[in-house]
Amino acid sequence: MQTEFRILRCRTGLSTEALAEELGYSEREVFRWESGQIKPKKIILDWLRERAGAPSQEAVGKGFTFIDLFAGIGGLRRAFDGIGGRCIFTSEWDKYAQLTYQSNYADNRPIAGDITKIGVDEIPEHDVLLGGFPCQPFSIAGVSKKNALGRKHGFLDEAQGTLFFDVARILKAHRPRAFLLENVKNLMSHDKGRTFDVIRKILEKDLGYDLHFRILNARHFLPQNRQRIVLVGFREKSGFDWADLRLPPEGETLMRSVLHPENGSEAAEAHYTEGELAKVSVKYTLSDHLWKYLRDYSAKHRAAGNGFGFGLVGPDDTCRTLSARYYKDGSEILVRQKGRKNPRRLTPRECARLMGFPDTFRIPVSDTQAYKQFGNSVAVPVFNEVARIMRPHITGEPVMNDKAVAEEYV
Repeated sequence: MQTEFRILRCRTGLSTEALAEELGYSEREVFRWESGQIKPKKIILDWLRERAGAPSQEAVGKGFTFIDLFAGIGGLRRAFDGIGGRCIFTSEWDKYAQLTYQSNYADNRPIAGDITKIGVDEIPEHDVLLGGFPCQPFSIAGVSKKNALGRKHGFLDEAQGTLFFDVARILKAHRPRAFLLENVKNLMSHDKGRTFDVIRKILEKDLGYDLHFRILNARHFLPQNRQRIVLVGFREKSGFDWADLRLPPEGETLMRSVLHPENGSEAAEAHYTEGELAKVSVKYTLSDHLWKYLRDYSAKHRAAGNGFGFGLVGPDDTCRTLSARYYKDGSEILVRQKGRKNPRRLTPRECARLMGFPDTFRIPVSDTQAYKQFGNSVAVPVFNEVARIMRPHITGEPVMNDKAVAEEYV
């Protein structure tokens, strides 16, 4: 049960044990508050709200409202918080992603779970709908895996592929001013284009939205080749134009902006780095067995004329797409190490940077869950820019420049 107390406690970063000690109560009492067995006193909730930096109901900002569907760890939300939006509803089914989300966004409200089980009347009226609906049914890797297992993909994948239709039913019921949807590049070509044709028909013909779509690469902002299709729609005809995007040249940002410098210029962050120089923990270095396996696997496919294999990078490189399977062997992005040391995986903090999250972003979960979460996330700077050019068509106000965004909202 996601009680307000639990949400606020996660936001503070305190464990139940630490919170009990700080408040002077027993751990058992704190657990009862968190589980909802009993309600804590108002003075305790007020203290926790202040400690968590959570806004009171009276202090909630003005501006437009939005909902965050398939929210993950809030990558899209960061972009729309940054242009003055206010999130009033969040849906995410994964309990570990919920924990990370709650630790970083002070909402004072629970996160809704499985969107397929939520009625449209349970969702508040809103100005903008955000949704990075699951991409596995349409991704190249996802389709290949499902084909190998003899499973259906795309809209035939009942577990994930039909979640787009939940977006459609919410748009139909609430008619928000605008929406932003995100998915893998392969969505456009899946099933010879028929899948995307269905999506366009529903959004444009059935729901009557003014639709704009474009494939954008995170490589404009980050040292990662990550192409995603972005679909933007407006209830009324708008002057929205992708030409308003300000995209830096691809490939100018390099891995040195992401990697731990290991020279003492940043503080050590347990358990990713250690010592006075904040050296990356040895646990991220590949074992001899795994490193040999990856090299043999790469050589076998190279001999067969295939492109499969590991990706080895240094500070002056860019990297492949970070995927949710990174926790398995890290093969798509391995970092060279000096001397004769085996390469290493990225740390979760480096993965956060690779997706454009600031170092203040809390990572309260295990490495395995963190790798999955960042691999499934959006590249935040890409959507900061998309949000910036969407804003005037949502609010009727002029396009904000970068300085104005920074001063007013960040």
